[in-house]
Parts: sequence; C-alpha cells; structure tokens
Amino acid sequence: MSIRIRLLGTLLVTLLLSVTTTLAAQSVTIGVSIPSATHGWTGGLNYHAEQSKARLEAANPNLKIVLVTANSASEQANDLEDLVAIHNIDALVILPFESAPLTGPVRNVKRRGVFVTVVDRGLSEEGIADVYVAGNNAELGRVSAEYIKQALSNGGDIVVLRGIPTVIDTQRFDGFMAELEDSNINVLDHKHANWNRDDGFSVMQDFLARFSKIDAVWAQDDDIAIGVIQAVRQARRQDELFIVGGGGMKDMIRRVMDGDKLTPVDVLYPPAMIETAMELTVLKFTSKVPVSGEYILGSPLIDQANAAEYYFPESPF
Repeated sequence: MSIRIRLLGTLLVTLLLSVTTTLAAQSVTIGVSIPSATHGWTGGLNYHAEQSKARLEAANPNLKIVLVTANSASEQANDLEDLVAIHNIDALVILPFESAPLTGPVRNVKRRGVFVTVVDRGLSEEGIADVYVAGNNAELGRVSAEYIKQALSNGGDIVVLRGIPTVIDTQRFDGFMAELEDSNINVLDHKHANWNRDDGFSVMQDFLARFSKIDAVWAQDDDIAIGVIQAVRQARRQDELFIVGGGGMKDMIRRVMDGDKLTPVDVLYPPAMIETAMELTVLKFTSKVPVSGEYILGSPLIDQANAAEYYFPESPF
C-alpha cells in the first residue's frame, strides 16, 4: 500500500515501536473526538478508536485517552469545550463532523497550546492542525477505474453511484473519470446515492430500468454497494455485470475472499486511519522524533489474494 509521508525516514521504525514505549513520568491526556456510528464506515471508525485506546493505554501507564462521539457538529463543538475545560487535554485527535462548523472550535483548542491531529475531513482553514491523516480519495477513484478498465479491456458500459455532494465525493469522482479518459469505457450515467444502502438500491433500480446493458458498476462506497447488490439480484441481472465498491467493509471483504463474481474486488478507504492518527499523536509524547506533517494513506485494490489482510470480523464495519 503506497503511503505519502512528509517525515524523516526513521519515524516509521519508531512508530512501529510506539505501542510498547511508555510515556515519561508526567501524565498525558489525549482527547479523541469523532462522529457517532451513523453508518457503516463511522461504525468501523468507532471500533478502531476503541481498539487503539485500549492498546495505547495498556502500553503507556501514564497515558489517558478520553474518547467522545457526537451526533452533530454542534454537539462535537460542545465536546471540545469539555475536553479542554474538564479533562485539560494535552492533545486532540478529531475527525470533524463537518469541516466549516468545527474550524473555529478546533482553532480555540489549538490556542490553548493543545497539539492537534485532524483526521479525514480537513478544516476549512489551513495552519491549525499539527498533523493531518486521511485516505486518498483521488486514488480511490483512480484505482477503481483502473480495475474496471482492465476487466473490460475490450470496452463496456458502466454506471456510477456517487456519495454525498462534498469535496470528498468530487475528488473520488474526478480521479475515476480522469483514469477513464481515452479508454473504451462508456459511463452511461452517474447519480448521488449519499453513501446510503437504501439510496444505492433506489438509484440502481433506476439504472437497471433504463439501461438494458450494464457491464460494471462503480458504487464508490460499500454501503452503497450493498444496496446495489440487492437491486441487481432482485432484477436477476447478477450474471451480466460486476460491482466495485470502496471502503473495506467486512461483508464486502468476505465476498471478495469467497470469490464472489458479482463483487470480485473492493478498494480500501480504511476507518482504521483513526488508529494511525492516535498512534502518531501518542508518538509526539513518547519520542523526540518530529511527527508534524501530512499523512495520506493509500487506497489499494483488495482482491482474493490479499483480502484476508483487510478482514476484521469483530468490527461492525
């Protein structure tokens, strides 16, 4: 998996050792603020945050991690106030519910001298975060398109189900379409399915009714892909096409592992990135190696050969 890291090369070795490195004598409190498990991917995010909290606290007796979840941007902003006022945090790891509404509250935390790590959804103002950790949305689109091009080497007709109209969705879609340029792949139509199973089902039903020939589907997100699978099977057209999702949902990975021809591959957008962010933040206090910078995790193609590496059966996602 390709990883772009602006950091001294020795940090990688130090990071691997960080889970067994104890903190100095002074205690350190890290606040972790993430959205509640409102859909599959954030469910996985919560799972990995809990796993990382347990592991890091066990390895570092002087470390306390306060994990809070929010159902809205305003609730998350209130959580940040409590993390500072009540828990007196030394560092903050945050995946913003929304970028713009959380920029001011995170800026206020930063002004208190708190080390700030932002995950996935960046803030709307640069220069606040000390560390930024995210998946590579453009690469997710590119890798998906690359597989479809190879699988349909003689050309074909496809449909695209996008996410919510956001910067993330645009990056994925633009990366996908750029990879298809000068190919024999014809995109019949693309519509937003809001990273939602029900919407994925409805949009795919519409596509199936309108197009008598569909060779492949890019669902962009595994929650959408589950809805697409239901619509395709209901229409009894599962032998006519294949589906490429994205995210690394355990149900999709299991299908890939089992050699399901309808879902031969998936593309990773790991909710486990929260663990990367938490470990890097702890490393700030366990080592003199600088950790500030931007960490963009790769989006590898998951096929039957490597699927077991990405299968977490205990995760809700």
